[in-house]
Amino acid sequence: MVMTGKLYLIPTPISDCDIDWVIPRSVRQSIQQLTCYIAEHPKTARRFLKQIECTMPLQEMQLETLNEHTPARDLEKLLQPLLAGHDTGLLSEAGCPAIADPGSALVRLAHDKNISVIPLVGPSSIVLALMASGLNGQRFCFNGYLPIEKHARIQKIIELEKYSSTHDQTQIFIEAPYRNQGLLELIVQTCRDDTDLCIAVNLTAANETITTKTIKEWKQKLPDINKIPAIFLLQG
Repeated sequence: MVMTGKLYLIPTPISDCDIDWVIPRSVRQSIQQLTCYIAEHPKTARRFLKQIECTMPLQEMQLETLNEHTPARDLEKLLQPLLAGHDTGLLSEAGCPAIADPGSALVRLAHDKNISVIPLVGPSSIVLALMASGLNGQRFCFNGYLPIEKHARIQKIIELEKYSSTHDQTQIFIEAPYRNQGLLELIVQTCRDDTDLCIAVNLTAANETITTKTIKEWKQKLPDINKIPAIFLLQG
């Protein structure tokens, strides 16, 4: 009977910083011998694998793609190397696989196939932002992306603020960088003056900024976060 391989969930850097700062050496060493990878974007994956000094030439590795366009019927095929006994690494574009990134369905299928899933240590912008926000870290909810349509977006912001206030729960959400400024302006226009808002920008980068203020304080001067990666944390 062939033993199944292990599925390693490999975090990748979320900024152009020294890799030693965000990916422990022990983690890099544990995956240097892998020959099979599943990645959101192969080009980014190859750059990361070069950074961690993989022992096998990149052109000889098996590198499959898993992104938001991958149909569910293809997941079984992606697990074939594992079922044949080969340890495999799952990489996202940035940060932790399966958290605000593709991968959870593949991981769930791996459990169904009795494949061991090994999460490795690395950066998560969501967790880092919550740690540094000063907001409630005991009760929190990650909401992903808010609706794009303006009326629906306003209603969602009101809903999150009300729920946060009622349940003492930090609400965390993200947006495409080119829509960040518009979202920030809408939050400030919509929320109560005493609601807390943390904006965490360029996490782990040299120009990282994490600032928590009340909405009333933010109204005095808004930062320019247009086209800049950011995490929003709200507590009413």
